[in-house]
Amino acid sequence: MGTADLEFFRGKRIFVTGHTGFKGSWLCRILTNAGALVTGYSLAPPEEDNLYCLAGLETRMSSVIGDVRDFASLKTAFDASRPQIVLHLAAQPIVRDSYRDPAYTYGVNVMGTVNLLECVRQSSCVRSFLNVTTDKVYLNDERQAGYREEDPLDGYDPYSNSKSCAELITHSYQKSFFTASGPAVSTARAGNVIGGGDFAHDRILPDCVRAARAGRPVMVRNPHSIRPYQHVLEPLFAYLLIARRQYEDPSLAGWYNVGPDECDCITTGELVDLFCRFWKDGASRCDRAQEGAPHEANSLRLDCARIKSVFGWAPRWHIDEAVQKTVEWEKVRNAGGDVAAEMDRQIVAYGKETA
Repeated sequence: MGTADLEFFRGKRIFVTGHTGFKGSWLCRILTNAGALVTGYSLAPPEEDNLYCLAGLETRMSSVIGDVRDFASLKTAFDASRPQIVLHLAAQPIVRDSYRDPAYTYGVNVMGTVNLLECVRQSSCVRSFLNVTTDKVYLNDERQAGYREEDPLDGYDPYSNSKSCAELITHSYQKSFFTASGPAVSTARAGNVIGGGDFAHDRILPDCVRAARAGRPVMVRNPHSIRPYQHVLEPLFAYLLIARRQYEDPSLAGWYNVGPDECDCITTGELVDLFCRFWKDGASRCDRAQEGAPHEANSLRLDCARIKSVFGWAPRWHIDEAVQKTVEWEKVRNAGGDVAAEMDRQIVAYGKETA
């Protein structure tokens, strides 16, 4: 889907959960640029280092601060927005945090999904619903081949497992309530995303940026772990493609992997080396294993044949360009520049390549 295809969203009423987060902020910038009528529902952004405010979204959309676990609050905001399209991004997304607080993780990722699907079920205006999950939903047997949509779902840690549950909940609602009528329903299982404006802890690229800005080496826990890294615009444009196409043709709804090609599935150590090359200014890497660290998969790849076959989608930016774009955004921020304009520049550049 290219920039011209975004015209479809002009004037559409769209409800986005998790709009104050990293992916949510990029998504809302794309949608508001396209002229969509966006309502966001999310926890408040942090007071410092929040992309939602840096992206200038406060005056471009309707923002409702609330918790997806609070059904009454969520439904009030949902009903007021009367959405035609619903994009569910709200989550507790950090694996290591899920070990520290599993109950909260399951509450947000499982019951938050149930609550939103209940809003959709009780609505008559929604035509397209997309639940964004993760590449970590699969039963990981450390295979070298990419996981396919029909492979078993059974994430290991509480974050991954809660997202497996969110997948199954979505499947159940689709089969139980939305078969004969109602909205088209899909899930998208995205790989590890990188990009400017991700300030999360325990994510490798934000850790790289913090270390480089402080003049410290980047500490790498698992340098040999393989992940399907991709720039944030890759899955976001794919989400919008799925949402648009199933809105037009509900038979296209389904479960879709969204990840890079095999050549861009690299180790964490290789990713950090790329970052250091583009950042320059003495950026360096230091590998340091942590004793007693919680379990994390060593190898994770996605087979994205289905989304390529059904929609003709393909990733556009290889991993070196994805890291370069991330560094370019962060350099603009470091210099006190206009990061919203840099987001728009990257959105337009990506859209032109997919046209």
